[in-house]
Amino acid sequence: MAEIEVQTRKWGNSLGIAIPKKIIDQEHLSENQTVIIEIKKVADIKTFFNSMKFAKSTQQLKDEMREGWE
Repeated sequence: MAEIEVQTRKWGNSLGIAIPKKIIDQEHLSENQTVIIEIKKVADIKTFFNSMKFAKSTQQLKDEMREGWE
């Protein structure tokens, strides 16, 4: 089993991916062969941090942290 990271590309109304030649050779793939693809979306750091809710604003948290530095 091979694991690769690829970019999706617009293909008509769909999205497509290209399987690199190295993987084609390694896995002995050929045209019209059925393969199973496991999709794992890479986490977007902006989405992750924007989804977090804090009881205090980030400015309040920074101010509290700075108090300990003095």
